[in-house]
Amino acid sequence: MTSSTLPVGALPVPADTALEKRTYAKVFWRLVPFLMLCYVVAYLDRVNVGFAKLQMGQDLGFSETVFGLGAGIFFLGYFLFEVPSNLLLNRVGARIWIARIMITWGVLSACFVFVETPSSFYILRFLLGVAEAGFYPGVILYLTHWYPAHRRARIIAVFMSAIPVAGIFGNPLSGWIMDAFHGVSSMHGWQWMFIIEAVPAVLVGVMVLLYLDNGIQHARWLSPEEKSLLQREVERDQAHGAKGPHSVAAMFRDMRVWWMALIYFAFVMGQYALTFWLPTLVKATGVKGNLHIGLLSAIPFICAIVAMNLFGRSADRRQERRWHLIVPALMGAVGFTVAASYTQNTVVSLAFLSLAAAGVLTCAPLFWSLPTAFLSGTAAAAGIAAINSVGNLAGFASPYLIGYLKDLTGSTQIGMYVLAGALVLGAIGVWLTPKQLVNR
Repeated sequence: MTSSTLPVGALPVPADTALEKRTYAKVFWRLVPFLMLCYVVAYLDRVNVGFAKLQMGQDLGFSETVFGLGAGIFFLGYFLFEVPSNLLLNRVGARIWIARIMITWGVLSACFVFVETPSSFYILRFLLGVAEAGFYPGVILYLTHWYPAHRRARIIAVFMSAIPVAGIFGNPLSGWIMDAFHGVSSMHGWQWMFIIEAVPAVLVGVMVLLYLDNGIQHARWLSPEEKSLLQREVERDQAHGAKGPHSVAAMFRDMRVWWMALIYFAFVMGQYALTFWLPTLVKATGVKGNLHIGLLSAIPFICAIVAMNLFGRSADRRQERRWHLIVPALMGAVGFTVAASYTQNTVVSLAFLSLAAAGVLTCAPLFWSLPTAFLSGTAAAAGIAAINSVGNLAGFASPYLIGYLKDLTGSTQIGMYVLAGALVLGAIGVWLTPKQLVNR
């Protein structure tokens, strides 16, 4: 985990002036809620297959392994097209590229109504991954164009609250659609769910074209004085990032980037196991009815929202990144371990699944304060995408592993212990990362 360039210490951060507070408040309310809406829609279309499984597997005769492979194969397409997509976003601008991504994946998500065989399931999941590649790292890159490092953890945590928000509202919504629309026009409830939940992606994609600005200088809602302040802050921050790799080739040679990818892989193992399998885990405790499963599945995501934002604020205030990642990773490991040991007890299992959710979903936004501390420019576009694409291969491995082990043993217990181990390894990786590299 070394580089030819030594890391430098954190730059001093002056106290906010009245102009800074007003300007960053304006940027926050203009960008972050809208980007959250985009990510809620993205995440819902990515993981609603976990809820569809409650009916889909039985209707189509899919085994747990088939479902796990189909859920995970999304990330193979995601992996292959992540870096090219982010480089294109950096070239053509966030407005056009994010709109293209959302409209394309909305159309493909609706096509799941035609799934009849494992092959068609695999193909559509792969194409959905190709379509969505670049969205998440593109937004992370986009936020670095507006916010310096010492403001970033809190903002990314707020943005990524979209994941638990999608779980809080999406799980009950998916359960209700599947129950209420089952048999309408001779279609299954899961088919209606895919159609109905695909529509917002297309509509919000059109809204992106009309609403989003490519950068500070394109924002007509900012005064010249506010633009100057923001640009000065970002350039000051990029001067620190200039100590990192400058080109795509240099980024690929920088071992720190691949170290970050390995850490992220460990955290994503826990994240996607939770989001894909949570409805199944709740059902396994004896809960009946899709709507009831959806309502109970929302509880861990409520806990996650609180934890994500508390840790994000604390990390920015203290300018400390490593322990703010290690603690939630270990929380996730403990949560998975205890929940796996009490699978027949709804109260205990749900309580520790909530601890697991608070831990693993907090890791994701706080993680990005590590690589963005030393990446900038084109290297940031490629580096963020590379880290995200390699890390998200865990989104392929994790659901498939849980499904395979469940078919093999008849239980999700062993798989959850494996996930706990992955989170512990991720925490060790963060601890081994030099604090002077990332504490900004």
